[in-house]
Amino acid sequence: MKKIIVVLSLVAFAGTAFAADVIEMKKGVKFNHKAHQAAVTGGCKACHEKAPGKIEGFGKDFAHKTCKGCHAEMKKGPSGCKDCHK
Repeated sequence: MKKIIVVLSLVAFAGTAFAADVIEMKKGVKFNHKAHQAAVTGGCKACHEKAPGKIEGFGKDFAHKTCKGCHAEMKKGPSGCKDCHK
């Protein structure tokens, strides 16, 4: 039973272990993944709806709605155009 729990734990957290510290996206946007992992409540599913890995449907509309929305809700993080697009 302990072996099963260990294996399931490894699988569940494998995505976070291999995640990049800083991800460079289009239009000069840099995203600090490690900082968001530490700050976001709700864990990976707050951004990764299905599971850790590439976010399905990620693009400008998703980022502007989800990321800016979260920053406004938490009252921290960039929310203006030039704050993200350097």
